[in-house]
Amino acid sequence: MQGMKYDDGKYPMHLLDRHALEQVASVLAHGAAKYAPENWRGGIAYSRLIASTLRHMMAVSDGEDYDQESQLPHAAHAMCSLMFLLWMMRNRPDLDDRWRAEAIPAQVHADVFAQMERDLSNG
Repeated sequence: MQGMKYDDGKYPMHLLDRHALEQVASVLAHGAAKYAPENWRGGIAYSRLIASTLRHMMAVSDGEDYDQESQLPHAAHAMCSLMFLLWMMRNRPDLDDRWRAEAIPAQVHADVFAQMERDLSNG
C-alpha cells in the first residue's frame, strides 16, 4: 500500500535537469557578486535581455562553450537572460522596448516596397 499524494495540476519539477539548474544558479551567483544579489529584479529592458541571449547563443553557435569573463557556460548565461526576460514580461511590461512593425504606418511600408521595386527594375 502507498500513501496518498495529490499532484494533479502541479508543476512536474522532476522533469527539470539538475545540472542545467545548477549552471544557471552559478551564473546568478556570478552576477550577484559582480552587481548585487537579485540586481536584475530592478528591471532590464527587453531588448538588452534579447541581445544578451543572442550574443551568448551566437558564441555557442561559433563553437565557444564558456564565457571568457565568468568561465561559465554561454548556454547558462543565455538561460539566465531568458529567465530574466520571462520575469520582466510578467512583472515589468513598462520595459518592453521591442521594435514592432505595426508602429510604422502601412503607407511607409508601401512606399518602401515601391522604391525597392523601382530599384530592382532599374538595376
